[in-house]
Amino acid sequence: MRQRSLLALASVTLIALLAACGGGDDEADDPGTGSGSGDETTSAADDGPCTDATDLLAEVCEKGVLTVSTDPAYPPQSSLNEQTGEYEGFDIDVATEIADRLGVDVAWEAPSWDVITAGSWNGRWDTTVGSMTPTNDRQEVLYFTQPYNYTPAVVVVTADNEEVSDLSTDLDGAKIGVCSGCTYDQFLTKTLAIEGYDFDFIIDDAEVAGYDTDTTALQDLANGRLDAVITSVTTAQGYIDAGNPVKIVGDPVFYEPLSVGFDKSADPSSESLYEAVDAIVGEMHEDGTLTAFSEEWYGLDLTTQE
Repeated sequence: MRQRSLLALASVTLIALLAACGGGDDEADDPGTGSGSGDETTSAADDGPCTDATDLLAEVCEKGVLTVSTDPAYPPQSSLNEQTGEYEGFDIDVATEIADRLGVDVAWEAPSWDVITAGSWNGRWDTTVGSMTPTNDRQEVLYFTQPYNYTPAVVVVTADNEEVSDLSTDLDGAKIGVCSGCTYDQFLTKTLAIEGYDFDFIIDDAEVAGYDTDTTALQDLANGRLDAVITSVTTAQGYIDAGNPVKIVGDPVFYEPLSVGFDKSADPSSESLYEAVDAIVGEMHEDGTLTAFSEEWYGLDLTTQE
């Protein structure tokens, strides 16, 4: 449905030939422009970031597809709708909009989280849109755009728990579930570092239980195997809304920026694609697209820094 500049040039030539033969009135409209007039036959790529693209951006434009990795175990950010067989959620809408503004289609990969954050993707996907925090250690292997969302990290306990109220004391030494290697893990081990951000590590001596996903940790909490879980407010609320016997307690323990990531070791270089998408994220902030997506999926605007 989206065409590149070579195809657009061919379309112009074909239309000119048909017009010379008297067949122009029967030619269908150019699907890339919505009009069959000769001065509107350039494709979306000719007017956008694909113009004069280089390196990985040029490759994406040539293929007409942006391949995105995401972790579909985190509704409402990203999940697989088993009824439709389609991915859906806030991150899915963000990635799809980015691809649309690049003038290409979107394809999905769902590798494990540790594989995504490690870099060295070997061209298996072009970018990651999965509510990833640009921690200092991740920035060593990945480029990150400006944040497209800011998510509060919250403490979750069982619905009948009345013992945890003061987060600065009541969880000291507690068994707390988090996704392994994620920012919540780093928060509890007091190693979380993001340039430009300060954190108050209010929980001491936690027994950290690592899980493949936050959802798995929440399941163990509901089954009584954990004292608490730290996760995003969006994941926590989604789990609560699904009817599970847990609740959020206290204020957020920290706020984290979430960005689109690119492999620094990509060949060809991903820097051109990173710069184009960073600009698109800025546009989506300015025109209200990100706010609309956030309000649709989360019921509130999480696109500005607290």
